[in-house]
Amino acid sequence: MKTNDMKALLALEDGRTFACRSFTGAGEAWGEVVFNTSMTGYQEVITDPSYRGQMVTMTYPLIGNYGVNYEDVESDRIQVSAFLIKEYQEYPSNFRATGTLKDYLKQGGILGVEGLDTRALTRHIRDKGAMRAYISTSNLNPSSLVEKAKGLPSMVGLDLARSVTTDKPYFWSEGKISPCSLKTGKSKSSVWREKNKKFHVVAFDFGIKYNILRCLENAGCEIIVVPASADAATVRAIEPDGIFLSNGPGDPEPVTYAVETIRALLEYKPIFGICLGHQLLGLALGGRTYKLKFGHRGANQPVKNLLTGKVEITSQNHGFVVDIESLSAEEIETTHINLNDNTLEGFRHRKLPLFAVQYHPEASPGPHDSRYLFNEFVRLMENA
Repeated sequence: MKTNDMKALLALEDGRTFACRSFTGAGEAWGEVVFNTSMTGYQEVITDPSYRGQMVTMTYPLIGNYGVNYEDVESDRIQVSAFLIKEYQEYPSNFRATGTLKDYLKQGGILGVEGLDTRALTRHIRDKGAMRAYISTSNLNPSSLVEKAKGLPSMVGLDLARSVTTDKPYFWSEGKISPCSLKTGKSKSSVWREKNKKFHVVAFDFGIKYNILRCLENAGCEIIVVPASADAATVRAIEPDGIFLSNGPGDPEPVTYAVETIRALLEYKPIFGICLGHQLLGLALGGRTYKLKFGHRGANQPVKNLLTGKVEITSQNHGFVVDIESLSAEEIETTHINLNDNTLEGFRHRKLPLFAVQYHPEASPGPHDSRYLFNEFVRLMENA
């Protein structure tokens, strides 16, 4: 046992328990336990808002070896409720590192545990499905922790977008956030700073990742990020060239306010959705969603582009998916499928300028096979 490590116990709702050790001190945590198969990118993983309400275990056994830095975060805080790993590396070696993973987790008040049999946990989740779990350093009673896990709310039916969205609009420019005042009045189009120079994009924040904003900016867009609850009238008053629907956590079906807004904007301007945005757009078009057994989380998911015949290796993080059979084939064309389970990974409308993908083309972490999609969005705005 390493210095200052303390015993901990992870209990799943089905009664399975896993002994482990905390490397961040005393604490308790709870949520849905899931696994991620990425070999690198743990800092991007733990700061991804799509993981809100979840405890993430990494299948790669050695974590912490390159430390952390403040350039690779994907939001303004750590989003996971706990971080579960096989072995923690106390002494990072990387020229970009500004600190250790341990200190970073402690500063965020997030429990980190090691000594966990991550292979056994991953296999159990693959067999039984993602499930609620509870972990503690003070309560090591298996039956007590199992009961606590059973008492947690199910991920199905949870609107977690409200818990991660911005509370007010802002500009994203040169990698930084700056205030954006949407004054009352008939038109807010004067708010744009670079008229006739860049495409103006309103990005809905359902849990948006910073690298998505970087990619939109690199593609030539000026971006205003609005809260998840922003209505169609607000968007129309801003007069954007395009609308972006971001990733985010939780079940898409309870996010009815966003679905209604998207439905009202379908014929207004080009729309591009990623992850939760893909699911919400699918619902707005009359589709259905359902929960996957254990989800897709990692930087190595094979997706076939049906338009080109090429296979893209993609970064993914989602537990819900749009039912491919629920979308009208007359209106919607399937563009991408997952080669592991044939679930829907992308679609576009046959008449309207809108498309969406379930995976993460900004790939942070992950391969860059799908970065072209941001340019596709720009082309839609050009043609419109």
